Amino acid sequence: MYIKDIISKGKFFPDRPNKEDILKTDNFNIVVVCLEKGQEIKPHPEPYAVFFFVIEGSGIFTSEDGEKELSKGDSIFMKSDKIRGIKCIEKLSILGVQDGHQ
Repeated sequence: MYIKDIISKGKFFPDRPNKEDILKTDNFNIVVVCLEKGQEIKPHPEPYAVFFFVIEGSGIFTSEDGEKELSKGDSIFMKSDKIRGIKCIEKLSILGVQDGHQ
């Protein structure tokens, strides 16, 4: 499978964050998450591990290790069943690779 221009797959909504599925397999899922300035995904636990790579913008990522400000080119890994959240500082696009074993 070939997917052209993953960045353009992400859509921004003025009233809420958005997650677009790019590819789902038995082993992993790839998503693009988009947040407008000021939008937030409140800290919450998830049953899967995830690797986030910031495509553009910046935000504060909450994990079990506390808060980290990340911007374009930065990445973070979050373990399964641990707290995570994202608060957008500057229009934010993130590539996420989720563990498919849930």
